[in-house]
Amino acid sequence: MATVSIRNLVKAYGKTEVLHGISLDVADGEFVVFVGPSGCGKSTTLRMIAGLEEVTGGDIMIGDRVVNNLEPKDRDIAMVFQNYAIYPHLTVRKNIGFGLRTSKLSKPEREERINEVAAMLSMTEYLDRKPGQLSGGQRQRVAIGRAMVRDPAVFLFDEPLSNLDAQLRSQMRLEIKKLHQRVGTTIIFVTHDQVEAMTMADRIVIMKDGSIQQVGTPAEVFHQPANAFVAQFIGAPSMNMLPARYSGGAIKVAGSSIAIELPLPDGSELTVGIRPDDLIVSATPGVFEGLVSVLEPLGSLTLAHIDIDGADIVAVADGRTPPAVGSKVHLAVETANLHVFTPDGEALR
Repeated sequence: MATVSIRNLVKAYGKTEVLHGISLDVADGEFVVFVGPSGCGKSTTLRMIAGLEEVTGGDIMIGDRVVNNLEPKDRDIAMVFQNYAIYPHLTVRKNIGFGLRTSKLSKPEREERINEVAAMLSMTEYLDRKPGQLSGGQRQRVAIGRAMVRDPAVFLFDEPLSNLDAQLRSQMRLEIKKLHQRVGTTIIFVTHDQVEAMTMADRIVIMKDGSIQQVGTPAEVFHQPANAFVAQFIGAPSMNMLPARYSGGAIKVAGSSIAIELPLPDGSELTVGIRPDDLIVSATPGVFEGLVSVLEPLGSLTLAHIDIDGADIVAVADGRTPPAVGSKVHLAVETANLHVFTPDGEALR
């Protein structure tokens, strides 16, 4: 296992800078997930750590070594790709063992290592099959096994679950998390799926336009977002964002007034963020009042889209007794659950 440190990392293609001096420390044995929209720089960062992209500026350290100029094979890392990258003409046994082809282990030692990894991934009974005889989830396990067999200091995962269906993705998320708990190797995992990030990570690195927006535990980035981008990116359904004004010790928002103390002058423009599951739908008067325009049933709960003074607000309602479309509802919200942002998106609370 090893630490990974990134210092003022820059990547440019010609005159176009796509990574703007990011810095991060990943602890030994930590599971860190990079997440963000397409083009934010997360996969480029991972490929630079792996040695598949040249560093324009800054340093990458794995353990106590600066690895900027080392070949990928000399960095003591193993990478699992989105498209599996396993050999269709080789058996599972030979695919998993491929990473040992240049090792100094004896043949019996290599076989023992392959069998250990296969057992860890519940793939022992498939060792003599070829990839074409496996499901998508099993092929991904083979790719992970080929990385594991080398016992690297750091695992790098580049959107490894994006080609799987929803049920398999959920299953593989759990398997990778269990695997990390078992082997304890440092993992850096890249995804565009915030559910994967929230369910797997020790810490999440949220990126946008080549810069890091926030680094924190899943609870921290969900409950204490650093800015409006993080607030809307993390959480499903997305946080409601409403234009507001601060006046007389209260926030004026969507036709309502919410008493709250903020270090702002009267007349300050704001954006108020409220998570859908913090809005309580009731028939009795609350903070907001509006008409139900659309319902999205999700089984145990229903997402209710409510028109409040022309703003579409999403709230979570009971799945068994949802309000009717067109009905008037009241929404209550605890002041402690309000998120307040400046017009440029900086979090005030």
